[in-house]
Amino acid sequence: MDGLMKTLDLYLVKKAPALPKNVKDILVSVAPWLEVIGAIFTLPAIFALFGFNAMMYGTPYGGYAVARAGYGFSIASFFLFAGLVLMLLAIPGLFKRSKMGWNYVFYSVLVNAVYSLISFQLFGLIIGTLISLYLLFQVKSYYK
Repeated sequence: MDGLMKTLDLYLVKKAPALPKNVKDILVSVAPWLEVIGAIFTLPAIFALFGFNAMMYGTPYGGYAVARAGYGFSIASFFLFAGLVLMLLAIPGLFKRSKMGWNYVFYSVLVNAVYSLISFQLFGLIIGTLISLYLLFQVKSYYK
């Protein structure tokens, strides 16, 4: 993991254009809230895995879908759930600006990249992961 961190640090901090300090300050101050919002938006996907989305439509087939809860669970679902757990674990550390909070966000980005790969979301894999890693490594020095 250290080799990956050094490589990403080289390309995303030293060779990439740096963000202005005021932008970094804003990112660090809103990062915990962005994680909270991200976790909230991930919850419907988790609920859908267990068939709870069918109950919300008010159709007579809702009970059938709930009886089949877990049908859509796959290896991609595991990565989605793991990313959510890492996001939730990162929130207290981000408020305290601790290195552990930053690490949880980093691992969450990696897990979400694997999720995007498994679920064939190539745009999210390439663009989303690169933007997330760029922003994350630009503010790495703020977390001790």
